[in-house]
Amino acid sequence: MTDHALLRAGRSFAIVAAAVALAACSLLKSADKTEDSKSATSPTDEVAPGKADVPTVRLITAQTPAVRAYRKTGARHIYKAYASRIYKGKIPPLVYAVVVVVETDIDENGKVKNVTFSRVPSHAPEVPPMIAELIKATLPLPSPGKLGGHTYVDTWLWDKSGKFQLDSLTLGQRSR
Repeated sequence: MTDHALLRAGRSFAIVAAAVALAACSLLKSADKTEDSKSATSPTDEVAPGKADVPTVRLITAQTPAVRAYRKTGARHIYKAYASRIYKGKIPPLVYAVVVVVETDIDENGKVKNVTFSRVPSHAPEVPPMIAELIKATLPLPSPGKLGGHTYVDTWLWDKSGKFQLDSLTLGQRSR
C-alpha cells in the first residue's frame, strides 16, 4: 500500500470512528432520557410545560478575553483578602493539592450562587471545602460588569502549609 492510500484509509477510519462515537452518545442520551422518565414520573404525573427544555448539564462560560480578564480580577480580590496566605514566589514541584479546579457561579453583582469542583485531588479531600469557605468569606466578588452572571473558573494550587496560588496569577512552579 502506498503512503497516500494509507493516509486515505486512516482518514476514513477516523471519520467512521467519530461517527460511531457520536451515534453512541446519541444512544446514551436517549437511554438516559428514557430511564429518567421511567424513574421520575408515574403514569399520573404531569410534566410542567417547558420543563423538558431545561438543560440538565451546567454550562461553563466560554473563555473569552473578557472572561479571562475577570479571572484575574477575581483572583486579585481573593489575593487581597488573604495576602498572608498567598504562597510567595514559585510553587514547589510537589505541591500538596496539585490542582483544584474551582467553578464559582456568580450573578451580575458578584454574589456567589454556587461553588463546585470539577477536579479534586483524591489524596487531599479536606482542601475543596476549605477553598469554598475562603471564596464565600470574600463576598461579594467584584461585579463582572458587562459579562453579567457567569461561571468564574480558576485553578487553585495548594501547599501543605495552607498557602496557595491561583493559576490566573501564579508565578509558576519550580523545577526542584
